[in-house]
Amino acid sequence: MTKVVVVTGGTRGIGLGLVRELAARGASVVYCGRSVDSVKRAEEQVPQAYGVVADVTDREAVQRLWDAAVERHGRVDIWINNAGMSPARRKLWELDPSALDATVDLNLRGLLHASAVVLAGMQAQGAGALWNMEGFGSNGMLRPGLTVYGATKRAVTYTTDSLAKEVDGTGVTVHHLSPGMVVTDLLTHDYTPEELAQAKKIFNILADRVETVTPWLAEKVLTGAPNGGRVAWLTRGKAFWRFLTAFRKRDVFGEDA
Repeated sequence: MTKVVVVTGGTRGIGLGLVRELAARGASVVYCGRSVDSVKRAEEQVPQAYGVVADVTDREAVQRLWDAAVERHGRVDIWINNAGMSPARRKLWELDPSALDATVDLNLRGLLHASAVVLAGMQAQGAGALWNMEGFGSNGMLRPGLTVYGATKRAVTYTTDSLAKEVDGTGVTVHHLSPGMVVTDLLTHDYTPEELAQAKKIFNILADRVETVTPWLAEKVLTGAPNGGRVAWLTRGKAFWRFLTAFRKRDVFGEDA
């Protein structure tokens, strides 16, 4: 049976990559973006998927997204909470308050509102899988300048584990989705040219391109996992191996292509 999948923040980066790869595997995909223009651009790239303008920090907008998917396809089998953002890399006291609020609002409050809508809908269906996107900080790693982003992603991990307990035995499942370090504007924004040149030394060891990671993630999401399970692209073992073999030059930015 064809899987019906919803991807929030599906108009760019990893989200758009997931929309493309899920659709290519025969899934019926619905996604959202915050603006009409962003949805139109995504529609041009993946015309077989269906785009909806929705801000996931607004619970009513999330409900409309759910309703649109159900109206179009009859149900929602899989929902991926992918929408997220990162503020400028600044120490907490140097960060613009509006950027702090926007990041917490989208990465955490939006995910909580979306999860509430989705899990209520899936409970009514009697089945469904919710996947929450992890990021830097989810595993407890620390880095100066990423306090707010990392705090939200750490909270997403707790939220996912807690929700998995709440739905246990209901036929609905909740999962972690960890893409690792992926080359998108979320990764590379706010660097000076000099800082980016230095950062690329690590990125070229640990990072991957969207088109490398998202096919694997799409396959895993469609296959499913046990309740509370994690699908992770960049495992500790893989990261360790990449450092051991760092002499093998990688160029994830395509500058040598």
